[in-house]
Amino acid sequence: MTEPIVLLKGSDPVLLADAAGDRLAAMLGGRDHDEVVDLFSGDDYEMADAVMAATAVSMFGDRVIVVRNASQFNVEALGPLVAYAADPNPTSQVLVVWDKPLSPSAKAHAVPKKLTDAVKACGGTVSDSDVSPNAKVRQGWLDEHLASASVKFLPQTKSAIVAQLGEDVSRLGGLLRVLEASFPAGTKLSPEDVEPFLGEAGSVPPWELTDAIDKGDVALAVTKLRRMMSAGERHPLALMATLGTHFQRMLRLDGSGVRSEQEAADLLGMKKGSTFPAKKAMQQARALGGDRIARSIRLLARADVDLRGATAVPTEAVMEVLVARLAQLSRGGASRR
Repeated sequence: MTEPIVLLKGSDPVLLADAAGDRLAAMLGGRDHDEVVDLFSGDDYEMADAVMAATAVSMFGDRVIVVRNASQFNVEALGPLVAYAADPNPTSQVLVVWDKPLSPSAKAHAVPKKLTDAVKACGGTVSDSDVSPNAKVRQGWLDEHLASASVKFLPQTKSAIVAQLGEDVSRLGGLLRVLEASFPAGTKLSPEDVEPFLGEAGSVPPWELTDAIDKGDVALAVTKLRRMMSAGERHPLALMATLGTHFQRMLRLDGSGVRSEQEAADLLGMKKGSTFPAKKAMQQARALGGDRIARSIRLLARADVDLRGATAVPTEAVMEVLVARLAQLSRGGASRR
């Protein structure tokens, strides 16, 4: 059964555009784009225009109505689409892409619940193009897209691509298109083959930085920090908050007497989701010990003051020295695990 309305949303414009292209291709099913699609995009159309096109009965077969830049519409302006969802035309499919308006001055609205409810009620779907920050989910997404390419990848090549992209998974689509244009279908690519196309290293999630610190790997920790500050454009004070939370957890657990992962999670107030961060904090607190945790907290406090203007040292240098010293402190603790 075809879906009368598909609503695509997502915070990453590249991933959202790729998802829209994939979904439209599936809707077309090999039919000619120019003969089947009615496109509404930009900032100069009304939702009623798109709904009128979807309602019309075509003499040339089923139609696909594509509505782009839909975030320009507030809940009131979406009224015609919500009403249409109550009785959709069986010969039309509507693809609504919740990307931003073209005009920089135009406001982008959040997807209203009234619209998502109406889409689901008529048998349509609401899909989010964003990739989950969960490492396993992100890895599965990357594996699926790498496997779908016309070129093939050696295991070490996949690892090199994943490591270079980091959190910037939206770059994968463009990378694959370039590789497919550069090598014949079926070619098995080595790390040396893809290296010229990888570009700068992408950002990494915060846990990669804290893991490197906990392992006592100074060089790796500083490398992760630099990727977060450059590719990730994370502000030093935001990174300080991440590091502060990491060591504050250890401080609370040190000497608390907790013996299990669940007890640690309860003490830290982790009521929902995985308790694994509590387990990591408990293990690292035991490995470091109270003296090293206290010294880490003092390093964080000193760096926080420096970042707020107590020194003329550049903020990047303050952060690099801090991370290096924190990792150095963890070296002795890591060996006792």
